[in-house]
Amino acid sequence: MTNLEQQVLIQVQAIIGNEEQVIGRRGILIPLKKALINEADIRIVIDTVSADPALAAHLLQRSNTAQNAGVVSTKSRSVKDALIRLGQVNIYRYAFSFYLKERLDELAEPYKKLVQGYWALNEAIAHECIELLRLESEAGTAIKVDADEVQTLALFSVFGQVIALTAFAYLNAELPRPVSLKVLKSLIEQQQQKLSLEAFESLGLDDDLRDEFLIAHNLRQTQNPDSAGLVLRRVLSKRNLLINPL
Repeated sequence: MTNLEQQVLIQVQAIIGNEEQVIGRRGILIPLKKALINEADIRIVIDTVSADPALAAHLLQRSNTAQNAGVVSTKSRSVKDALIRLGQVNIYRYAFSFYLKERLDELAEPYKKLVQGYWALNEAIAHECIELLRLESEAGTAIKVDADEVQTLALFSVFGQVIALTAFAYLNAELPRPVSLKVLKSLIEQQQQKLSLEAFESLGLDDDLRDEFLIAHNLRQTQNPDSAGLVLRRVLSKRNLLINPL
């Protein structure tokens, strides 16, 4: 690693550790996380989510993705239905990804275009994972894993790249002389695992999400045949996106 790359890595890591800067609008996310951690009554969770109509609509739409694909039989017809079906872990993961995506849309070019490409990749991977679950079910070899757990995990498939690119955009906005994107590309290629794990820790995401991410990228093994990470690993391997190739 060059001296410049080392300096940029340190600065990027510092920005990654600033949740408010990376996530942005956290007015709903903070009380939502508190309510979920405290296992608050579902009515409190509903009221918290409904305070942001865009988030409520997003969670309702997400809750029906697996149903639309034929993996889940019951359709959520209200925010209450959606939140009850999703469960606290998936509610927070979807909400986090919603506000993260909102923040990414505010980035300046060329970072916005680049990070939107990564986000589109996340969505495509999530779609392929749900399709894989459907095919397994039709073949009579259904995996005993929650479809939304698989989908929320898939939305973090290239989390390290997304967060590193976001942090790099903020860093370059503050520098009198911007650093070349080639430096960031080199850092991501060399430090993807490190940057991903630091982002999971710094941004307060659940340990299960981090652990399944490691399984998905073949960085950790599991004896659980119904691991969401193993489902995602199959899709990432097919796309040659594993941090640790098979």
